[in-house]
Amino acid sequence: MRAVVQRVSSASVVVDGKVTGKIDKGLLVLVGIGREDDERDVEWLVDKTINLRIFEDENDKMNLSLIDVSGSLLAISQFTVMGDARKGRRPSFTDAAEPEVARGLFNDFLQMASKTVRVETGIFQAHMDVELVNSGPVTILLDSKRVF
Repeated sequence: MRAVVQRVSSASVVVDGKVTGKIDKGLLVLVGIGREDDERDVEWLVDKTINLRIFEDENDKMNLSLIDVSGSLLAISQFTVMGDARKGRRPSFTDAAEPEVARGLFNDFLQMASKTVRVETGIFQAHMDVELVNSGPVTILLDSKRVF
């Protein structure tokens, strides 16, 4: 599993003109699920995301997690995060999981994260408009296979 984690002061997602998820201070996480991913990847990504120390403490050091700041999580399933653009100009998505598998693992991600923090989301496989105010800006890339 891969994630693009963005620290936000606000973020929202709109599907067919309706807001399906909205947060204030927290993290916007674009989640990509690969063919080789399983429950262990979900557990790793949830733990890493909610405990990632990218919020400032009283000394302006990035030392606090989403949990520490009582922030929220807006999770968006995005298969394009699994895109491979190393060759040519058109990304390949062959490493992305099939939709049925990805939906299950993404729902597991949502359920697991919601045990600890408030979670909002879009609609799986829908065309979504995502809006955010990236605070910092701070953007971190995560990969459960630790390829980067």
